[in-house]
Amino acid sequence: MLPANPVGRVRRPQWRNVYVGQACPLPRGLEFIMGKLRLKRVYEAPAESDGLRILADRLWPRGLKKEKAAIALWLKDLAPSHDLRHWFGHDPARWLEFQRRYHQELKARPGALAPLRQALQHHETVTLLYAARDEQHNNAVALRNFLAR
Repeated sequence: MLPANPVGRVRRPQWRNVYVGQACPLPRGLEFIMGKLRLKRVYEAPAESDGLRILADRLWPRGLKKEKAAIALWLKDLAPSHDLRHWFGHDPARWLEFQRRYHQELKARPGALAPLRQALQHHETVTLLYAARDEQHNNAVALRNFLAR
């Protein structure tokens, strides 16, 4: 249970806005998603606590064998378009605009989200895998934020 404020209302968990540096309330639905959906670099060793492992990148991770990755689903259609991926180039300065454009792409392809939504309904834990080195600015984070809206 979360601590109550002096008025007696329960406080919602806070997360940090990376660019502004101030605490912001969790986006609607994120509390549910965070309980079921985990993010992990695909190069990290698989664990039983990962649950269903889903790769959400358009390209297969460089130098990784399929047997070692232990990936249950590879949802290429959930990944950003080739052009958007190249434009972003994992530049943190482009992060907010990347998320906006990626969310527009996801809205235009609602069928691409269906397998992930089904996985979230039928599995206790789902782990979205990504290959990017930056753990805060990648398509899996943007996808999780989209689902939480």
